[in-house]
Amino acid sequence: MRSIFYAFTISLIVLSCSSDDNAGTPSNDQILNNATSQLCPGLVGPSAVYWDQAHGILGGLSQVPLLSNPGQQFIHSQYPPVNFTMPAGYTAQEISGIHTVGVNVFRQDDQVIWRYLPNAANFGPSISALDVIANEINNLLGFYGFNGAPTVICSEQSQMPQGNFFVDSQSRLIQFGNRTAQVNVLVNTFGQGPGSQGISVRMVTGTTAEYEQLVSSVFLPLDWQLLVVDENVRDTDADGTPDLQDAFPFDPIRQ
Repeated sequence: MRSIFYAFTISLIVLSCSSDDNAGTPSNDQILNNATSQLCPGLVGPSAVYWDQAHGILGGLSQVPLLSNPGQQFIHSQYPPVNFTMPAGYTAQEISGIHTVGVNVFRQDDQVIWRYLPNAANFGPSISALDVIANEINNLLGFYGFNGAPTVICSEQSQMPQGNFFVDSQSRLIQFGNRTAQVNVLVNTFGQGPGSQGISVRMVTGTTAEYEQLVSSVFLPLDWQLLVVDENVRDTDADGTPDLQDAFPFDPIRQ
């Protein structure tokens, strides 16, 4: 079943953080739990931060989000800069091709998916971001055997020139059955002819009952690991505590 996700892409969001150890600064949990979306009316909690950050509105997190239960390391065989530690109980499916790099991360029960494709070149006829997001959502619904129409909670789209290329974007936060999913798509068009389009897709999903918790404990920490991490927030022993705050930075048992 997992092979239906073996294509397409994702974009990264820069998270807002501070390395200041200030007792008066709200914790990430407080910030996430009290958040309200600036873009999607009625959306609150961690999903509000995750949605807004996907559209360039930073959530003001006070600390770098880290995994509390680090598991196996993933390193892409064709592009080693795509490497990160997965949560315990998760496995990775590498996406590789001549012009495609990405990965799908599944929880072992397949109830949680984090999908990241930073780039996939389109060598066929030009396609739109609407085409791509429809394909992603249809694949997701098919993977879980859902035959109805999902409920759209939030939606954003834009088309704009950026220097020498054109950016087409589509985003959806949807619910279907007992699940919630966020899908973000970018299609960059550089000119005419084969290979003139670069496609990226970010997709996350989990059961609605645990979705907010997954944003905080899985999706944000995985996203962050793909950013350039400052030495002040490095977690050498992968115990969920940054070295700066860890009295035993090389001992995963003690912090």
